[in-house]
Amino acid sequence: MTTTTTPHSCMASRLLPWLLLLLTTFGPISMDLYLPALPALTRELGAHTSIAQLTVTACLIGLAAGQLVSGPISDQFGRRLILLVGVIAYIVMSVLCAVSPSVEVLIAVRFVQGLAGGVGIVIAQAAGRDVFDGKELIRFYGRLAVTGSMAAIVGPMLGGLLTSVVDWRGLFVFLAVLGALILVAVLVMFRETLPVERRTSGGFAQTARDYRTLFGDRVFVGAVLNQGFMYAAVFAYLAGSTFVLQDIYGLSPQRYAACFALNNVGGVIAGWLGGRLSERWSVVGALVIGIVVGGLGALGLLVAGLVHVPVGVVIAALFFLAFGVLVSGPPATTLALAEYPQMAGTAGSVLGTVRFGFGGVAAPLVGLAGSLSILPLGLVTTGAVLLAGASCLMLIGRTRLPQEEESSAVGTAST
Repeated sequence: MTTTTTPHSCMASRLLPWLLLLLTTFGPISMDLYLPALPALTRELGAHTSIAQLTVTACLIGLAAGQLVSGPISDQFGRRLILLVGVIAYIVMSVLCAVSPSVEVLIAVRFVQGLAGGVGIVIAQAAGRDVFDGKELIRFYGRLAVTGSMAAIVGPMLGGLLTSVVDWRGLFVFLAVLGALILVAVLVMFRETLPVERRTSGGFAQTARDYRTLFGDRVFVGAVLNQGFMYAAVFAYLAGSTFVLQDIYGLSPQRYAACFALNNVGGVIAGWLGGRLSERWSVVGALVIGIVVGGLGALGLLVAGLVHVPVGVVIAALFFLAFGVLVSGPPATTLALAEYPQMAGTAGSVLGTVRFGFGGVAAPLVGLAGSLSILPLGLVTTGAVLLAGASCLMLIGRTRLPQEEESSAVGTAST
């Protein structure tokens, strides 16, 4: 990463990796903060459970579409400008969510909020690829997974605490304030990471050529599909767990938030473990471990849907599911992005779009049987993890070890 010698720019360079990690919180914090209040929101707006869950789906689809658009644009025009636009739009949409008069309006605004939040996610991945190579890149993606898990812990816990003093509208006000703080951080710390000479040109024609290159790569497609199905499982968990634990097992919003946070403590370990296994042992091996562990959790939920089990069994199943998904994140992200530094934004946008797009499709399926059945959650998560495992067949005999790039990397950035 090229820097000047001024104290301000040196400080910005040192803080940039931390800012990139912060940008990854857009997704989990937008999703998780208001989950403890989702049943109350459903009652206040007079919505059916599956309709209320569309507020989750709309945000997920927005997060996917926002990445799909902003990634290629950032490859052509740089990272900083598109990031500033996205953060400002996120603040505005959060305020509009807080004043939404109906569930239909809230669904529409949540979609646009997701569009804006998707910018931060894809820029974090792309800018990280701009400045890291080799093992440092794997390590950085491991830290992204850990940060996302930390946000998933803090989000529902904070949401549960805030619901004792504010309603669900107040939670969106909080998101607006958080967005404003991130905007200040971007203005102060984010310097352009993609030099003009490394940007792509050619407009939509070049973007189309980049997509043909990416989708012609079996390793890239396999890694992306794997993450799409794994995230479909975890977002089904996010959408369904609040109703399972509160409506079926009678947990309060605060106790639900505590259980959710306890499960996601494992996510912090999982993100670190996925990065460390990829770096020290095997990228593909770490991915397989994530699939197996996630599959155990999904099967536990399927069993819970067929026979009544204690709440502790359900919480454990949710733990294993989230743990497995987050172990798979660093190796799959490395496989997808490591070979494409010249189009990191576009590659990252495809990865993010598939992750959140598949999640957006899966989330409302868990509410089709109402709020008093676990079976749809078990079926969706089990099917998704099985498909994630099948996607790994595309990696057989064609896997790359990004560690090999390190020997040719010059000036690898460090945190």
